Parts: sequence; C-alpha cells; structure tokens
Amino acid sequence: MNLVINFQYKYISDFIEKIPTIFPYEGESIHKLRNEIKIFKVENLTINVKSYKKPIFLNRIAYTFFRESKAKRAYNYALKLIDLGVNTAAPIAYVECKKGGLLSSSYFVSLQVDTQGNLKDITNPQMSRQEKHNIAVALAKFTASIHKKGVLHIDYSPGNILYRKENEKYEFILIDINRMKFTDIDKDKGCNNFCRLWGDDDFFIVLAQTYAQEMGYSQEECINKVLEYRKIEWRKRNKKREIKNFFKEISKKLFTKS
Repeated sequence: MNLVINFQYKYISDFIEKIPTIFPYEGESIHKLRNEIKIFKVENLTINVKSYKKPIFLNRIAYTFFRESKAKRAYNYALKLIDLGVNTAAPIAYVECKKGGLLSSSYFVSLQVDTQGNLKDITNPQMSRQEKHNIAVALAKFTASIHKKGVLHIDYSPGNILYRKENEKYEFILIDINRMKFTDIDKDKGCNNFCRLWGDDDFFIVLAQTYAQEMGYSQEECINKVLEYRKIEWRKRNKKREIKNFFKEISKKLFTKS
C-alpha cells in the first residue's frame, strides 16, 4: 500500500491506513455509481473518502508505470488549487493499493465541504429567474478568475461545482478534480469550458456576456461560441445515448428467449 498524508492531518493516520479495509463496511455512502463516496466521522472531523472504481487491466498497467492514479492527481491538484486561491475540498491524503504488482484500488481523502447545493439546482423550477441570473453572473466571474490563473477543469459539469450563498454573494467550490489542466487558456478553450453545464439559452447568454466582460472579449463572439460549443456537446451526448440504446435493444433480441 502506498499512502501520502497531508502533514496537518497526521494525527488521524491510523484511520487513513485502515481505509482499504473498512471502506466496504463502514461509513455513510452519499454517492455510488462508477465510483463511491462515503462520509466518516473521525476526531470531530467530517471526512469525505472517494473510492475509485478498479481500472481495467490496461489502465492498471498505465496507472502503475506511466500515469498518476486518479486519487494521487486529485490530491496534488487540490494542493495546487488551494495554493492558487481556488476553493476546493481540503486534501487530507491519498491511498493506493496494488494487487499482483498493479494498481487495484485508490482512495482520495478530503474534508467534507459544507455547501448549499451544486449547479444542478439551475434546473429546479422553484428557483427564480432572478436567482438563476445572479448565479450565471457569479459563475462567469468565478470562471474568468480561475481561467486567468491558468486553471481549466476538464469536467466542468453541474455536479462538480458546489456553491454557498452568504450576504447575497455566491462562493463556488470545485470538486472531482482529478481531471485538470494548468495552462494558458485562450478564448476558444474558455468558452468551450461551459459546454457541460445545464440551463436554458438565457442562462448561457448571461454567462457568456459576463465572461466576455471579465476577460475583455467581444460579447457577441463569446455568446456565439458558448452556445455553439454547448450544442456540439449535447449532440455528442445524444448520439452516444442513441448508440447505447441501439446495442441494448440488439442484446435484448439476441438473448431473450422466444
């Protein structure tokens, strides 16, 4: 087992070392799809542990010899984001376990973030149009600020952008950060970064206008780019869904007894 613990949390090292053993049986599961996230209470801390799905064989080789594991990237990226002044969950540790000499499982450990919601809330019919407008403005300003710092979240999607609201101001927190780039971000990359978000055209227009103002770009050009990249992304998603459903139907016909 390979583990790295943030020096601030060395006092809970006993718990961190036991994570691979206790994770399947203890903790409160708050998310379980491809990966699973559980909450643990340790030493008056609320700790978030993300267990990454066991990689396929080729990726086990890649993560062992050629690439950093998702857990290690999430930990290192969190440290870098905090150093840059970008909000994310405070990193506590990462744990890597091997089987047969290859990476088998990995865990990213962080403090649980206290927030009011994530950007999926934009589709809530109870949210007023004015509040959606305010979120769009605040999100655009936040996005421009991290882009100026060279931070590009590859999976900039609703579930990965948490928010808090205090005194009518929004504060955003990035999670699921194992896919990041730290690089110069031009206009195309910046406008394309919004394509995975949810919302109607009005939301995206406000987003694009504000982003353009913050970055010194043409508002009209940014609106066109943001809306076009959004259409391209959702066309891709719909195509993938159609292909997936097609093969599901074929499988049913092949394997269903007559």
